[in-house]
Amino acid sequence: MIKEIDKAIWEIEKEGKMNVPARVFATQKLIQTMGKDRTFEQLKNVSCLPGIVRHALLMPDGHEGYGFPIGGVAAFELENGIISPGGVGYDINCGVRVIATPLTRKEVELKKKQLIDLLFKNVPSGVGAKGKLRLTMQQLEEAVVEGVDWAIRNGFGRKEDKERTEENGRMEGADPSAVSQKAKERGLPQFGTVGAGNHFVEIQEVQKIFLPEVAKKFGLEEGKIVVMIHCGSRGFGHQVCDDYIRVMLAAAKKYNIDLPDPELCCAPINSSEAERYIKAMCCAVNYAFCNRHVMMHWVRETFDEVFGKGTGEEMPLVYDVCHNIAKFEEHQLDGKRVKLCVHRKGATRAFAAGRRELPSYYREIGQPVLIPGSMGTASYVLVGKEGAMKNSWGSSCHGAGRAMSRSKAVKTWSGKEIQNTLLQKGIMVKATEFDLLAEEAPDAYKNVDEVVEAVKDANLSEIVARLVPIGVVKG
Repeated sequence: MIKEIDKAIWEIEKEGKMNVPARVFATQKLIQTMGKDRTFEQLKNVSCLPGIVRHALLMPDGHEGYGFPIGGVAAFELENGIISPGGVGYDINCGVRVIATPLTRKEVELKKKQLIDLLFKNVPSGVGAKGKLRLTMQQLEEAVVEGVDWAIRNGFGRKEDKERTEENGRMEGADPSAVSQKAKERGLPQFGTVGAGNHFVEIQEVQKIFLPEVAKKFGLEEGKIVVMIHCGSRGFGHQVCDDYIRVMLAAAKKYNIDLPDPELCCAPINSSEAERYIKAMCCAVNYAFCNRHVMMHWVRETFDEVFGKGTGEEMPLVYDVCHNIAKFEEHQLDGKRVKLCVHRKGATRAFAAGRRELPSYYREIGQPVLIPGSMGTASYVLVGKEGAMKNSWGSSCHGAGRAMSRSKAVKTWSGKEIQNTLLQKGIMVKATEFDLLAEEAPDAYKNVDEVVEAVKDANLSEIVARLVPIGVVKG
């Protein structure tokens, strides 16, 4: 039984083997959508895991996933808690970065086809896409330890970009010896690629500013163009997850953990299995940071080629956020400041003003929260609020969230149909395969405006700017 306890906040009472109640941030309409699959069942299963504190949480873009529902957030105490690959996801550190530009929509529209064609060429995309970089295995291992430091050292991006990347673009503790050879071999040719699915490079216009002072600090101006990059750790992260699910299934038996669902396989945080997973996960996190950083460099080079040399110099990174990750963070719990292991699976960190983890120039206003829409719909920039620190471990939604499976979407629409519909709206789309466009049809997703309104109503984040697409390069 789920009931609304405050505006856009719902609760499922603790019952059966649940260790804590479950909470959902959503509108009435979104709640009804979530109730059509196993989303709530999966959320209740998460609440049964050892060491979970306060609540199992679900964001308004939530839907059924592997283990945790997509949009799931849970914090675990270090002494008795666990870590679960299903609470991080297969695409480790799938995330988003937004790059500002000095250009207006009118300036970009004049050269939009040239820009989209060149981005499609310069930033490799698609299933199994191979990057332009030809790394040795040693270079890959260096990159997954150093994160964006490796990219900057090798001429990709700028030093100031690092400060505007979550975790400064590097998770400490990465150890390539914890990563299988298969994962490294899968990741080697895909370094610097968008990939498929809902990943993209998108040209967007800042359509509307809601908080002018915050937007100014973020470098966003109404009518100006920004670039959004959405991708993750590709086959490297997928294989890390796959490898450690097998490890965690054995660990759950070894440590006598009563799993409500085998997909929630896990190990105690202080175990050797968890230690190795964390080392491997951090490698995948750093791989994804590098991936987005290298692609940003190529995006800037593309703008230089289309709009004149020096354009890329005027394209600062607004911020880069992670979606699928587990982190050790300090939070208030029962009146005390304690370190917890926070899983965010399809959820964005949304720290409020004052947190030391934030860059100095954002510390007084809060963290930029980047929310990509589905292809052809709006995206948003939000800012973290104190309500998120109190109610969601400093977390917010991560996108629109699927409302329809990819297989059903392909049966419902044709890629050519989607491309033509978007073109009629002034949105130019280029993809490696038409089926990919059908899979990512805008109507296959929830209404992103409603999702964002829900986190605003729940006091987790405040809306800073609404962005609308004018050109998309899809995987």
